[in-house]
Amino acid sequence: MILSDFDLWNYIKSGRLKIEPLEPDIVRENGLDLRIGTSIGRLKKTDKVFDPKKGNVEEFFTIETGESFIINPHEHVLLHTIEYVALPTDIMAFVNLRSSYARIGLILPPTIIDANFEGQLTIEMIGGEFPVRLYAGERFIHVVFAKLTSPVENPYSGKYQKQRGIKLPIFK
Repeated sequence: MILSDFDLWNYIKSGRLKIEPLEPDIVRENGLDLRIGTSIGRLKKTDKVFDPKKGNVEEFFTIETGESFIINPHEHVLLHTIEYVALPTDIMAFVNLRSSYARIGLILPPTIIDANFEGQLTIEMIGGEFPVRLYAGERFIHVVFAKLTSPVENPYSGKYQKQRGIKLPIFK
């Protein structure tokens, strides 16, 4: 069952779903519009071979901070949300790019938020056919929440729990 704005407000007001900071205009008809944070992770262009068994992922990214970022054509970047979210054990969520950004060619690979996840979201985005400037504080993703048929038996407690800012991939 997809949660409506009425359901979302009930979860938020009861403290079962936490969104910080919570601006009332991010609560939409059937989800939340989350905002771009002030950091971006850019994949470096290199001929080096990434080996997940060596865990040298930092060598393949550049982290920048600012109030706006240009996403170059076909560039893969990591963005993060301003909002820190905490889901209960009976809700998961689907992350989608807001349609206005998709209509100019930006792409967001399929992403979900597991039940019991807590933290700012790190989201991969892929550039379109022309450069696009994105601004910190703009609503850029739409998160649709779904109630599970029962609370999960094995709540998320993984390596990205309680992350803040850009969190690079972890291979362990």
